[in-house]
Amino acid sequence: MKDVFELCFRFGAVLTFLCRMCFKPAETSLDAPKTEVLHFKDRELICDLLLELNSLRKDQILTDVTLCSEGKEIPCHRNVLVSSSPYFYAMFCSSFLETQKPRVHLQGIPHDVLASIVEYVYTGSISITMDLVLPLMQAASMLQYGRIFEACSHFLQSQLSPENCLSMIRLSEILHCSSLQEKARELAMKSFSDVAVSQDFCELSLPELVSYLGDDKLCVEEEQVFETLLAWIHHDPFSRQGTIHDLFRRVRLRHVHPSYLFQFIANDPLIQSSSLCTEIIESVRRLLFSVGTHCPGDLEPLWAAPRRTNYKEGLVVIGGRKNGQQTSREALLYNEQTLSWQLLAKIPLRLYRPSYVCMHSILYVMGGLNTGKCSPSNTVYTLSLKTNQWRLGESMITPRYAHQSSTYLHYIFVLGGLTANGQLSNQMERYDTMFNQWEAMAPMPTAVLNPAIAAHDQRIYMFGGEDAMQNPVRMIQVYHIGRNMWFRMETRTVKNVCAPAAVIKDKIYIAIREEWWPTTLKPTGLINVKI
Repeated sequence: MKDVFELCFRFGAVLTFLCRMCFKPAETSLDAPKTEVLHFKDRELICDLLLELNSLRKDQILTDVTLCSEGKEIPCHRNVLVSSSPYFYAMFCSSFLETQKPRVHLQGIPHDVLASIVEYVYTGSISITMDLVLPLMQAASMLQYGRIFEACSHFLQSQLSPENCLSMIRLSEILHCSSLQEKARELAMKSFSDVAVSQDFCELSLPELVSYLGDDKLCVEEEQVFETLLAWIHHDPFSRQGTIHDLFRRVRLRHVHPSYLFQFIANDPLIQSSSLCTEIIESVRRLLFSVGTHCPGDLEPLWAAPRRTNYKEGLVVIGGRKNGQQTSREALLYNEQTLSWQLLAKIPLRLYRPSYVCMHSILYVMGGLNTGKCSPSNTVYTLSLKTNQWRLGESMITPRYAHQSSTYLHYIFVLGGLTANGQLSNQMERYDTMFNQWEAMAPMPTAVLNPAIAAHDQRIYMFGGEDAMQNPVRMIQVYHIGRNMWFRMETRTVKNVCAPAAVIKDKIYIAIREEWWPTTLKPTGLINVKI
């Protein structure tokens, strides 16, 4: 009777414990419907189970296999290892010899690495350090612990820098880690200027360097692309000198400043030693001097290559007036990434209604009305957007203001405007950025003020504008750059004053001021498209 009472007492204690664990007191209502089935899920059981299994492993209770490495042993449970890794599943659940062996020797895995992996299997956590990460990745790859492998990859990604990204790429290729390789290459492309001066860069193979220089995502100026390939060749000139032609074809000459191309690149000894390179430069020279757009067959792939991603469009605002105040000298640059305005260096002189163009990261401010002297100016100021410094450029032939300007290849065209005594001018002049000189070109058939200007396919299109009496001019005037000739056509479709124009994918868009409709010009004719 005493034993029965003691058994009941113990059973009651266990039952009380189970009730306390499984059921949580809750508010009940006599009117609430009765539940016939209670679906209970203990969310802490899995975590507690792993902790208990780890305690059993450390106390060597019910362990049935021992992992051996570097003469040291780690007792484990086969079923836990099998559940955690396809490698151990194949080892213990197939016809391998290890199925029945009480000890398994894992060659090539350091004991501390193996111990960390076993701890991870039982606890789900692991500490990764720079000393441990490489052998841990190798062991995780061998034992097929994919999450540990990716955790190591993320750890190495956090250590990436321009100085080590090329080494990381080589390491990722050895370890077959695509995520690390992708991030390391992304950094190498983004910080190529810093990567190019590292010691690892000079050790790149020719196919590796070609793959970088041929990538559209490479963030670097074309001038530096040329300087980089020169530095790579000079690191081992005896064996690399013959690669100059293959590498030079990766320089996108269309986006190289002409003066740099013909004064520096063309005179480089390595370039001059290669007849194929000199032929490419001469083809570019003929193309630029002929003001053509049709390239020879062998040059077309090089000329058609797009500008790299380092080129970023920006919005620059210069001068202007506010509430009748004097003309401002401030210049502002809009940062699209930070969505904020950045102050640039102030323009040296207060100018009213000059014209602006930008070429090769240089902003040109041409002419304008000198508010101090109340007279038109022929002065040209240039602002380097890289150094944020103003310089005095070559002056125009004719002083003017309220004129238009446009660019094509390495030329800047200035058209019309107002000259001394407010006379409306039909004169046009062209600036050659290669030779730093201005020259007068064929005058416009009809002098107009405030037209829409766009340059495309060897032509400058001038839409509308107004005459000296401020009457709208319904006319399109077209200038052929290669022939230095004008022709015009009258049309009732065009009626715009002070309307901006832009070329987008072989079409010219004009934002009509009155109705804010764009006009697109195709080679086949004029089409109105509503936004």
